[in-house]
Amino acid sequence: MDFVSKLLQGIAFIPAVVNGIEGLFGSRSGVEKKDAALSFVSAAMPLGDAVTSRHIVDEEKFKDGLSKVIDGTVLCLNASVWSKPVQP
Repeated sequence: MDFVSKLLQGIAFIPAVVNGIEGLFGSRSGVEKKDAALSFVSAAMPLGDAVTSRHIVDEEKFKDGLSKVIDGTVLCLNASVWSKPVQP
């Protein structure tokens, strides 16, 4: 499977990761939850292999991009009924 396919699969997984992190670390700070989500996504995606095979040429920029995807996912989820208690 090529790198772009793996990247898209990893990005598609982010909402589930964010939701799971919120369930596990709900009382922790946003920074701690984001760090946990970024760590989990980085571990789930084969970043080490992508760096060594030169699919990722700037690891810091790549991680910054993942961080922004996580931020955007949180914004979308917080703006939806996901974060709001359902009222009868």
